[in-house]
Amino acid sequence: MQLDDAATILGRADFFEICDAEQRRLLAFASERKKYRPGSVIYASGDQPEGAHVLVSGTVSSTQDGAENNPYLIHDVGAVLGTMALVIPKPRPVTIKAVDAVETLFVPRTAFMKLANQYPDLAGRAADRIRRELTSYLGAIEGSRGRFGKG
Repeated sequence: MQLDDAATILGRADFFEICDAEQRRLLAFASERKKYRPGSVIYASGDQPEGAHVLVSGTVSSTQDGAENNPYLIHDVGAVLGTMALVIPKPRPVTIKAVDAVETLFVPRTAFMKLANQYPDLAGRAADRIRRELTSYLGAIEGSRGRFGKG
């Protein structure tokens, strides 16, 4: 994959909209293209992450431990798998498997954090983005709380 191709893929990835074109090129340089066969585990629940994957092609399934029969399918080109792994080494909460032939662009946390340290405005945009996403998730949970009772 050419550097410009990788930068274009990052440009299509929703999370990496926080980066300007030059920052995406720098991340693309540090990124690695990976290919997976159908059924391959991209990462497993509990794994210590080293970064995030951007879906280039194919379909992946996301499952939680104990819910393997109810996978969530992801096939959107540019979907970022494991966004939080770009900033913290928290164990993976889900298992991601290739449903068919899958290609990803792996973005190492070390590269993203180095860039965030060099560009404080990028770090601020990343923090704002993550804060908005977490607030959205928490809002959805709070909205459900009344339906399921307090516990």
